[in-house]
Amino acid sequence: MKLLFLGDVMGRSGRDAVNDRLPGIIERYGFDFVVVNGENASHGKGLTEPHFNAIRNAGADIVTLGDHAFDQRETISFIERENTLIRPINMPPGTPGRGAMFVEGRNGHRVLVINAQGRVFMPPIDDPFRAVEAAVAACPLGEQADAIVVDFHTEATSEIQAMGHFLDGKVSLVVGTHTHIPTADHRVLRGGTALMADAGMCGDFDSIIGTDTDEPLNRFLTGIPNGRFSPSEGEATLCGVAIQTDPRTGLATKVLPLRLGGTLAQAEPIFD
Repeated sequence: MKLLFLGDVMGRSGRDAVNDRLPGIIERYGFDFVVVNGENASHGKGLTEPHFNAIRNAGADIVTLGDHAFDQRETISFIERENTLIRPINMPPGTPGRGAMFVEGRNGHRVLVINAQGRVFMPPIDDPFRAVEAAVAACPLGEQADAIVVDFHTEATSEIQAMGHFLDGKVSLVVGTHTHIPTADHRVLRGGTALMADAGMCGDFDSIIGTDTDEPLNRFLTGIPNGRFSPSEGEATLCGVAIQTDPRTGLATKVLPLRLGGTLAQAEPIFD
């Protein structure tokens, strides 16, 4: 199967790009399943229900979150009834929502998607490694699941790479989100798991990680807040990663970056 993962959707610019372009991308490249990280989609922090619905309507099979999962207060209520919206699995017991979901894609493929949050340079949270390990053990790749995708939302590339090696041979893809900067380390590990330290963002890169430059630059220069961070609203680059899996094992056979539109160098996920 062919699977697409899109990195953090950032504000209006990212939402518009996903809503306008994702349906055509799915058709053009023949993707069977799509995961989108939406934790910055609403004004740069969190995800409202209308924005969630728009991303789903554009073609996302699952929408993942991260450390801003509940910055929009309404998420607490609607996440309970939305089976295709997941938050980090290692949030404390009793947190609304779920951290993993097993769903059937548009072509009948059975996919387990897991969202986890890291601990390096991040707010305190439960162990992501053991939480993800338990979810994978409950729905093994090649038996119950045709593919398993792990969105690991964290700051440190070392922690993301550690998760990749920890799960090598057990999942199809481990991909990092949160930093908004696409990395060039996409590869298939020895055991057959595709790994990319950060998918990047779907947002305006004529910015500072998706926000207008004035306030971040002011804080770097003076250390004194002078206003709020505002999402930049120029043309977005859609950033992500695409994999192709072995139909027998569910492991990755190929992995390619995706960068379309906006100011970054373009990269199309064209499989042979």
